[in-house]
Amino acid sequence: MSTSAPTTRTRVVREPQRGVYDREVINQILDEAFICHVGFVIDGQPFVIPTGFGRVDDTLYIHGSAASRMLKQLSGGIPVCVTVTLLDGLVLARSVFNHSMNYRSVVVLGTADLVSDPQEKLAALHSLSEHIAPGRWEHSRQPSDRELKATSVLKLPLRECSAKVRTGPPIDDDEDMSLPFWAGVLPLELVPRTPLPDPKLPSDIAIPDHVAHYSRTRR
Repeated sequence: MSTSAPTTRTRVVREPQRGVYDREVINQILDEAFICHVGFVIDGQPFVIPTGFGRVDDTLYIHGSAASRMLKQLSGGIPVCVTVTLLDGLVLARSVFNHSMNYRSVVVLGTADLVSDPQEKLAALHSLSEHIAPGRWEHSRQPSDRELKATSVLKLPLRECSAKVRTGPPIDDDEDMSLPFWAGVLPLELVPRTPLPDPKLPSDIAIPDHVAHYSRTRR
C-alpha cells in the first residue's frame, strides 16, 4: 500500500490516532464522496464552494463554466484546500459532552492547473461523469465541441493530502458508565431509491442496469 507522507500542513494534530495517510484509504473516501468543498482566498475574503469532482489516479479534477470566477482564480495558481466528508453514523453517548459522529474525511492541499490538452480534458470529464454514476458516460450524449469550449477543467495533484477517520462506539467517562441512558451508534447510509423516469421519456426505454442497480459504496 502506498502512503501520502504527512506534511506539517496535513498531519492530523487533534486526535492524531485518527489520522490516515494510506493512499488506498484516501482514494476510497474520495471515490465514494459525491461533493467536495473547495476553499480559497481572494483579496482577503475566504470562499468555500461545493462542487462535483472526479479522480484519475493521483489527480483530482473539478470543472465548471469557462466564465466561473472560482475556476479563473484557481487557474492563476492561488493556494487551494479541497475537502470531502462521509458521515457513517451518529455516536450517542451517555453524556451530551461525549456525543460524536463516525466519519471519514480527506483534506487535499496544493495549487490547481488548467487542463488545456483536449484528450486529458475529455478524460477528466469522463471521470466526473463516471464518478457520479459509473456506466453513465456510455448511456448519454457526449460533449460537443461547443460544450467543451464552454467548460473549464482544473486538475489538482494528490501530493499533499491526508484522511481522518472515526469509527466505533461512544467513549464515555468512567463515572458515567452506570447511568441509565442508552448509548451506542446509529449507523447512517446513503441508499438509492426507486428511479423516477423523466415524464417525457418514451415508455419503451428501459432503466439501464447502472441506474437500476446503483450503489454508492465502493469499499
